[in-house]
Amino acid sequence: MGWLSMVIARRIVRTLLAMLYLAAGVLHLMMPAPFIRITPDWVPHPASVIALTGLAEIAGAAGLMQGWWPRLRMAAGWGLAAYALCVWPANIHHMMMDLARPDHGLGWAYHGPRMVAQPVLIWAALWAGGAIGRKG
Repeated sequence: MGWLSMVIARRIVRTLLAMLYLAAGVLHLMMPAPFIRITPDWVPHPASVIALTGLAEIAGAAGLMQGWWPRLRMAAGWGLAAYALCVWPANIHHMMMDLARPDHGLGWAYHGPRMVAQPVLIWAALWAGGAIGRKG
């Protein structure tokens, strides 16, 4: 892939990822109940944690999209990658609770891709933010 096409691809991934995290952050703040329901019992103050994760998603999205300070964009990428890693247990908890229901809830068609997507989101945040995949 040439330099220009790499820049364009990174910008597209960065924009899509920022839109995803912005939407998720807004949902965490505007409609916290579904997120609180899937939060593991060991997480203290679930409503506060959900609100803080929403703010973190919005801040990460904003950091990825700013164009004047590459280090801030890279920090946002690292932050969103760490965030995706840290919420993975909640996703696993949700999957286990949901699949244990008699009707299997949302089923494997939802949870399988979601589990596979988590490492992709981690990689995408690092790559889009410029923490990995840069030469020199």
